[in-house]
Amino acid sequence: MELVTSGEMRAIDARAIEEIGIPQEALMENAGRAVAEEARRYAEAAGRGAGFGWLILAGKGNNGGDGLVCARHLRDMGFRVEVLYAEPPERMQGAAALQRDIASRLGIPARVYTQPHTGADAANAGWFAGFDGLIDALLGTGSTGEPRAPYAALIDAAVRSGLPVVAVDIPSGLDADTGAVAKACMRAEATVALAYAKRGLHQHPGAGYAGEVVVRPIGIPADAAERAGVHTYLLNAESLQAKLGLSFPLPRNEDSHKGTYGHVLVAAGSALMSGAGLLCARAALRAGSGLVSWAQPAALAPGLRGFAPEIMLRAVPDEGAGEWRQVKPERLAEAAEGAAALVVGPGMGRWDGDGAWLRSLLERVAAPVLVDADALNMIADAGAQPGAWPRREAPTVITPHPGEMARLAGLTVPEAQRDRIGLARDYAEKHGVTVVLKGARTVVASPDGRAFVNTTGNPGMATGGAGDALAGIVGSLLGQGLNALEAAAYGVYWHGLAGDRASASRPQAASLIAGDIIEAL
Repeated sequence: MELVTSGEMRAIDARAIEEIGIPQEALMENAGRAVAEEARRYAEAAGRGAGFGWLILAGKGNNGGDGLVCARHLRDMGFRVEVLYAEPPERMQGAAALQRDIASRLGIPARVYTQPHTGADAANAGWFAGFDGLIDALLGTGSTGEPRAPYAALIDAAVRSGLPVVAVDIPSGLDADTGAVAKACMRAEATVALAYAKRGLHQHPGAGYAGEVVVRPIGIPADAAERAGVHTYLLNAESLQAKLGLSFPLPRNEDSHKGTYGHVLVAAGSALMSGAGLLCARAALRAGSGLVSWAQPAALAPGLRGFAPEIMLRAVPDEGAGEWRQVKPERLAEAAEGAAALVVGPGMGRWDGDGAWLRSLLERVAAPVLVDADALNMIADAGAQPGAWPRREAPTVITPHPGEMARLAGLTVPEAQRDRIGLARDYAEKHGVTVVLKGARTVVASPDGRAFVNTTGNPGMATGGAGDALAGIVGSLLGQGLNALEAAAYGVYWHGLAGDRASASRPQAASLIAGDIIEAL
């Protein structure tokens, strides 16, 4: 459930070894056995069983030691194994050197890789001939940046071999903290995460290189991450219950009524983008709001009647212009009086002075607010971050996509994507808002330092209106009484799950549209 950085994992390991007294050799033994068991599972799933031949690629560090233990256990299981050392094994130290000596005494075949100077493809092919799969035990979580020789060449050769890879803890060349991948990076069919999953395994592009991630215990106490102050979690039904006390689905009392589940006001849409407001309001209804009102400039409201009879239209005075620029923020704030939550931004458009308009609105609204889309760009372009404004006492959730997050933080999009967890957490803590950083593996971060990485969703959800639907879902949950982190985390998980359900019912993911997601809630 917890996601750890390489530094956090080092601290957890050190406490287990130095304070608790668990020998490093015992942890390595448990780790290697766990990898061997997962490798056996992979071979059996491929229909090969013990006829599968494994080549263990071993680096000189503890990751290589784990691989040597794995080799021993795989051989005991009846597999044909051989070790290919990236460097002369004499360079191993400590527990890894102990495993090197054990493997040698047991007569496990071993070779030392030598990087070819010419004819690389032909020369490298011989290292892998006769094997069915690779165990990647080259570089561990402490490795950063581009792998050096001979590791880079061996990784490239392994990838070109086309053989399936089971990675020990993390694929070599993948940054354990951010998910960034080096030019030479292993692509694994499965990664056996030892004790805890590393953050980079669940952030793109690294998630695409890790394959199936299986977390296996190795003897470190179950509460070690909590003791080490780890507050980053996978977002799934288990963590919603364990970390936030939320069951999925949320229960409803038999004696409840529409007033029990809140009244949400959606201020969204414009003459050319009315669909954004409609999708947002419909999603809020499907997510369980007792009442949903859709606020629009008064001149636009008549043309929107009947699109969704369950939604109440709220015409806000606009001097007959049909534009948000002519709606005074105090009039919209008056419309929000009595509402349990306000969603503002989707499809509103932009105009001169819109940043001051939004600030005035947020200062006047006492209810929880979700800020999305155009409203986020208003904040960014006004040059004043939410934290520079008076902090709101009521919960505030922002839902930027990577481009919007980059503008809010004053970064380029690649910079914003480099460490999504770190960026979302830092922004949330600095500005006192709950951040939903959208995209593959959406990140939810709270001002108290907690962060969740979503496990639901699919590429079919990369479609116009999906973000409007998410805004409506999270806004609905705010209106139903969940706090900002609860509403954001639950809403993100549910939105992705609905997308998965909708995608499964379509002939192909590309045909998914936002309305399908709403109907699958």
